[in-house]
Amino acid sequence: MFNLAVLLEDSARKVPERDAVVFGDTRLSYAKVDAMANQVAHLLVERGIGPGDKVALSCPNLPYFPVIYYGILKAGAVVVPLNVLLKGREVGYHLGDCDAKAYFCFEGTAELAMAEAGLAGFNDADACEHFFVIPADPAGPVPVEAGDHFFAATKDQPGTFETVVTEATDTAVILYTSGTTGQPKGAELSHANIAFNVTTCHRIWELSPSQPDVHLVTLPLFHSFGQTVQMNAGFGLGSTLVLMARFDPAQALALMDKEEVTFFAGVPTMYWGLLGALTDDVDVQKIAGNLRRAVAGGASLPVEIITEVKERFGVQILEGYGLSETSPVATFSHLDREPKAGSIGTPIWGVEVKLIDEDWKTVGGADEVGEIAIRGHNIMKGYYERPDETDEVMKDGWFRSGDLARRDEDGYYYIVDRAKDMIIRGGFNVYPREVEEVLLTHEDVSLVAVVGVPHESHGEEIKAYVIRNEGASVTEDELVAWSKDQLASYKYPRVVEFRDELPMTATGKILKRELT
Repeated sequence: MFNLAVLLEDSARKVPERDAVVFGDTRLSYAKVDAMANQVAHLLVERGIGPGDKVALSCPNLPYFPVIYYGILKAGAVVVPLNVLLKGREVGYHLGDCDAKAYFCFEGTAELAMAEAGLAGFNDADACEHFFVIPADPAGPVPVEAGDHFFAATKDQPGTFETVVTEATDTAVILYTSGTTGQPKGAELSHANIAFNVTTCHRIWELSPSQPDVHLVTLPLFHSFGQTVQMNAGFGLGSTLVLMARFDPAQALALMDKEEVTFFAGVPTMYWGLLGALTDDVDVQKIAGNLRRAVAGGASLPVEIITEVKERFGVQILEGYGLSETSPVATFSHLDREPKAGSIGTPIWGVEVKLIDEDWKTVGGADEVGEIAIRGHNIMKGYYERPDETDEVMKDGWFRSGDLARRDEDGYYYIVDRAKDMIIRGGFNVYPREVEEVLLTHEDVSLVAVVGVPHESHGEEIKAYVIRNEGASVTEDELVAWSKDQLASYKYPRVVEFRDELPMTATGKILKRELT
């Protein structure tokens, strides 16, 4: 029997007065976060939410995220974190697909009206019974016509709660990941999946409760990277999480200085941003003196950035690899072995990695390219309510990633390509098929192919090659603006090019490699 909420509860017992979360002028101790999470758990039980029920959460990197996350777990329910950039119809799809019974949504801002999108999605999901809105101002009104005021609903709830007993193999979190079908699917991660990944992170980076870290959390907590590597791993050791709702390199450097940050995790564009924001006013020496660990994932780091970060901040960036389906960490550079630039490292403790062909046969030989397959304690239970798609990627305990890699003679792995045409824009995964299906709903669009093109700061940008219907007059700017209203901001194409025809194979498959 095991419930992931123990990561918070154990630290709340051992270091109750230590800062657990810092956001601006707000500082919440472990005791406070635990008490607030208990209030959330009471609220859910009061509303009829029980073991195994799905509860969705849309919230940027604010103190409410861990409070609600652990409150859901304490109630024995399943957390379904949603990308904060989703539009109404996308929210509705996710709520319906996971059978969510309750939904917590932050109010948002004038630029990102999350509660409005959340309400639209909630209204589309018939099975979802409870909608809780978290106002930016705790004393302010609920910013939508429907939904419970989060603070009003929790303020009179008790601050103690007996956590519901769950099995280690029970589902704790459902993380949504896009697929080649264009429809996102939910990877079910058990309490044990995440707990083993957390303790393995501690081993990899030699983290210890005797030397608690201060994390600067710029990675979104709704994403597996920030959620496991920083929030869960940090809470498990009584670390302090300094949250940023939105990454800004100058602000990040200021917080690293002010809060004496010792641990930073980011995608390559974040490191690129930090280096670009260094000015004479930044006390790099002080920041470097505190920073103990720097880790990266999401895409390969250029050698120049690795070298410059080591020169300016005094730390070696450790690179790794993983997916939502692997909790997420599967491979990483290790402190006891010299890292290799461009490599995603070697398998973590308790995890096996091999390269396979299309028929699941092992690919042998150094530097031979194959698809990454992974087996170990980190592998998901499967895709929620999608047995056929689960069977496509899992066999005998092995999970096939869809990513192509090679392995050198020392056992280090290197990603050489991404199968299934996935685009990584600023650290976010974008699958072209989903974007294509939305663009095809436009009345002027006849055929479309979406690809990733190189971009200086985002790594890749999304480009759509479009064939218009006969007589259609939609312009490039108009189609970009329309798609912006239909898709999350990291998904819509910024570049549109009209073509009279697209290159195809004899069977009618679009040859995307000829478009880039």
